[in-house]
Amino acid sequence: MKTKRKKDRDELRPEYHFDYSQGVRGKYYKRLLEEGANVVVLEPDVAKAFNDSVAVNAALRSLLNLTYSTQRLTKRSSGRGKERRAA
Repeated sequence: MKTKRKKDRDELRPEYHFDYSQGVRGKYYKRLLEEGANVVVLEPDVAKAFNDSVAVNAALRSLLNLTYSTQRLTKRSSGRGKERRAA
């Protein structure tokens, strides 16, 4: 006959108990803004267009590539002919 184990307790250890009524929402938000961080908050309408951060990064990289190629084209062709010197 097998002996039954004691029921596993669902309780946390005392050191893991946290009083959530003492928590402060956005505690470090101002410090992040002042010090600068790599966290960017999207407006809700923009966030709807992207599923996750991978999609946002892909779109931004695509935009950067477009600006680099456009910038290179405009630097090469100034739209002016070569100025001729009067001899």
